[in-house]
Amino acid sequence: MADAPTLRSDLDRLARNLRWFWHEPARQILAELAEPSWDAVGRNPVAIVAGLSDARLEELAADPQRAERIAAAVRDLDEYLGASDTWFDRHGGDRDRLAVYLSAEFALADCLHTYSGGLGVLAGDHVRSASDLGLPFIGVSLAYDDGYFQQRIGADGTQVAEPAPNRWEDLPVAPVLDADGQRLTVEVETGDGVVQVTAWSIEVGRVRVYLLDTGTDPVPAHRAITAPLYGGDNETRLLQELVLGVGGVRLLAALGLHPTVLHLNEGHAAFAGLERLRARLTAGATLAEAVEDARTELVFTTHTPVPAGHDRFPHHLAARHLAPLAERLGVPFERLLELATGEGEPDWNQTVLALHLAGRSNGVARLHGRVSREMWHRLWPGTPVEDVPIGHVTNGVHVERWVGPEVARLVARQVGPGWEHRFEADAWEPIRDLDAAALWAARAAARHRLIAVAQDRLAAQAERLGTVADGAGLDPDALTIAFARRFATYKRATLIARDVDRLARLLTHPDRPVQLLIAGKAHPADRPGQQLIRELVALTHDPRVEGRIAFLEGYDLELGAALTAGADVWLNNPLRPLEASGTSGMKAAMNGVLNLSVLDGWWDEAVSDFADQAEVGFGWAVGGTAEDRDRTTQDAEDAAALYAILEDEVVPTFHDRDAAGVPQRWVAMMKDSIRVLTPPFSTHRMVVDYVERYGLITPALAR
Repeated sequence: MADAPTLRSDLDRLARNLRWFWHEPARQILAELAEPSWDAVGRNPVAIVAGLSDARLEELAADPQRAERIAAAVRDLDEYLGASDTWFDRHGGDRDRLAVYLSAEFALADCLHTYSGGLGVLAGDHVRSASDLGLPFIGVSLAYDDGYFQQRIGADGTQVAEPAPNRWEDLPVAPVLDADGQRLTVEVETGDGVVQVTAWSIEVGRVRVYLLDTGTDPVPAHRAITAPLYGGDNETRLLQELVLGVGGVRLLAALGLHPTVLHLNEGHAAFAGLERLRARLTAGATLAEAVEDARTELVFTTHTPVPAGHDRFPHHLAARHLAPLAERLGVPFERLLELATGEGEPDWNQTVLALHLAGRSNGVARLHGRVSREMWHRLWPGTPVEDVPIGHVTNGVHVERWVGPEVARLVARQVGPGWEHRFEADAWEPIRDLDAAALWAARAAARHRLIAVAQDRLAAQAERLGTVADGAGLDPDALTIAFARRFATYKRATLIARDVDRLARLLTHPDRPVQLLIAGKAHPADRPGQQLIRELVALTHDPRVEGRIAFLEGYDLELGAALTAGADVWLNNPLRPLEASGTSGMKAAMNGVLNLSVLDGWWDEAVSDFADQAEVGFGWAVGGTAEDRDRTTQDAEDAAALYAILEDEVVPTFHDRDAAGVPQRWVAMMKDSIRVLTPPFSTHRMVVDYVERYGLITPALAR
């Protein structure tokens, strides 16, 4: 029987490796120990373990069943970390190679406020799959003292941005030390002097992520560089990106790590390419030769089809802060500027820099690849747009993390051991034979869990505001439609409310109840996005909808997981082609949630490439493939199509039950969704695509 000190050590070990975030047995152990609750401690297992009294540990140690569960979880972690038969090893991977993935944000766990939205969630899933596949892989980002805000919604629907601090000493991170046991420090030159950069290390399964921190620099202005996540002004962003790109490469060198591939996740990390030029230039290469050499190791992924989403810095600001780096490179700033500008682009553009320096560039869905080639065609004058060197690797999501426990238990039995790591289509064929009643029961259980989460959140919000909770009208057995995402205007959050009377008739039908759950944040500077939130919150109080709509504040990873597992329909209606990918719909699909979406991002690809593999269908497409039309006309036509599909197809199919109360056609569509869409939209497949198509680790590995 374990003693209390051993138990504390084992629990701390489980807490400090973020595999618990996607490994249900470990997460359950840690969550059960939380006092007063998992949510109340910020879902931070390090704080949970630190708060366990000696008496509580003695009590746990005296419980043989509990002690054995903990010991088994530690053994499982050890086996996972020590495995020598990973996908990478089985496919002849070369462990002398190393991939480094630089991203301004990583969504690693809710307790770490190091992400804002989809870019960070994708980066987190990329790391989790790299760990599961056994890749030699490192992530690099920034240690934000003030993470992206926690959202609260006022009684009038106003979004309130509350602080989301990172208190590093209380989190599952460790300081990076040098050979003498002191904080390892690297330097980054700026126009305001030399910035001292330290780092924190995070264990994410088999992968390590480093977060760069300027918080120990003696200069107050330097300490503030890594304080806000996407906060501050343009100058702050430029300095953050210098620390990420230049500081990241220098940290790796100081640690004795020599990357074979640098993967730039968006243009934020593009300065890493300039730092990689330095060794070539120091060795006597010309700038042109150094650029060609650097291109052999740089991979760039762009996520943004909206022009305003690409970082641009005014000439004077870039000249000031890049002058010291240019001097170290021995290259005039104006020569560097040529790498970061294009025709009609007078300012420094990070995406242009990344496209010029990376040997391999891609969008995150096939349609997005096409849009990106059109957007950046001007950088390759005289080249046909279809030959612009920007391809695509379609995004995916991490299956084990995002498939809810209700469906996961069924899939595990049907597909077999290791189901969560299988991304071959034939491995998922047994889902065809999944018992319909069992799958429907799992869907009902997931929906009930979601409605309980929604009601708890609405009750907490009402208590805070001193109002009456408005979640009582939610029905755990009603057809539940979810819309949850960033509130950018092009995502058209209010499209479904274009005709409130028609929507109300749909929601309040006496025999076919329907309800709508909405969640999402608008950037604090995005006034139009915040106005959409106010409009939807006002709609929740409209007597015509009778409590059938709820807006859930505080959209985060935990709520996102409950929504994608528990809804019946996942609604997505961006203005085509402005959605680069849209990974939340992939998570929903893997849970047997049926997508109802505009043909944009991943859904355009899913429908065009995989619909013929479905026996019945896995969702519905709203509208057609028109682009660049008058916005008012497009909104009107798409809203009309959305209502028609809901009225004529979605609602009747859900409520058409057999004698046992099972909607057989709906369940058949659930099976198609899980079986057909899980393998191609897994991040395991995505990461392998990077390995195979772009030589991220070892070129031409076979699956």
